[in-house]
Amino acid sequence: MMKKARALFLILLLGILLQPPHALADEKQLLIGLIPEMNIFKQKQRFVPLGEYLSKKTGIQVRFTVLSRYGNILESFQKEKLDAAFFGSFTGAVAIHKLGVVPLARPVNLDNSSTYQGYIFVRKDSGIIDAAGLRGKTFAFVEKATTAGYIFPLAYLRDHGISAPDGYFRSFYFAGSHDAAIDAVLRKKADAGAAKNTIYDMMIANNPSFEKDLRIIARSPAVPSNGLCVRKDLDDVLKRKLREALLAMHADPEGKKVLSQFSALKFTETTEKDYEPVHLLAKKAGIDLIKYSGGINE
Repeated sequence: MMKKARALFLILLLGILLQPPHALADEKQLLIGLIPEMNIFKQKQRFVPLGEYLSKKTGIQVRFTVLSRYGNILESFQKEKLDAAFFGSFTGAVAIHKLGVVPLARPVNLDNSSTYQGYIFVRKDSGIIDAAGLRGKTFAFVEKATTAGYIFPLAYLRDHGISAPDGYFRSFYFAGSHDAAIDAVLRKKADAGAAKNTIYDMMIANNPSFEKDLRIIARSPAVPSNGLCVRKDLDDVLKRKLREALLAMHADPEGKKVLSQFSALKFTETTEKDYEPVHLLAKKAGIDLIKYSGGINE
């Protein structure tokens, strides 16, 4: 009898060990990655109330982790460390094709838009007004895996007959976040920079004097704001709970309070089709999203 019980125990143990990693994971916890688009402390302040709200409404413990680089969000998915992520428009478009992630929802901004633009900006006292004025200057990109902070500037340069930043700029570098790129131009560490308009406008709102110092010389077409995408093998019930909780927030008094802290009016449903403008912009920049690998493992 003891031998049979021991054999049964070993069979059960082997079955558990052979399960895939996600089958072992506690589905009462959801780890969501965040791209480092702004100061990490400000970003956590913005997302913590949302995490607490989603935890309460879904019965799932929602945790956020701010990654050190944009590209790491894709790498983390590949290594199956994340369950979901608020992808930027570019990383989202790449992740849909490369990793099969499923887009659920994205925030509607206070101006009632669910999109953003890329800005290329300079100091007003620089004398730069167009692409020609950027020749021989120092440029601050954000990261390779960003629409506003890299893909759009490349497309802008190509539109003006400049095939690559090498040789056209005196130098260029990657600031790591949108607010850091803006700050670099303000502090004259760079002559020009690129960033998303939502972060730019937020910094102007917090520091109105910045508007006197900066000039926007180019704006990109609209692309979808950072959307929540989940891994393709996430439990369907969890997907539904997350989607429903996000889409119903604006109709709930507690949800409205959290949305106010998040600087959003509501969340809107998001699909793969919403990322088509990103494909078009990447094509103008000379980048094939399906083959793209820059910024993912670098």
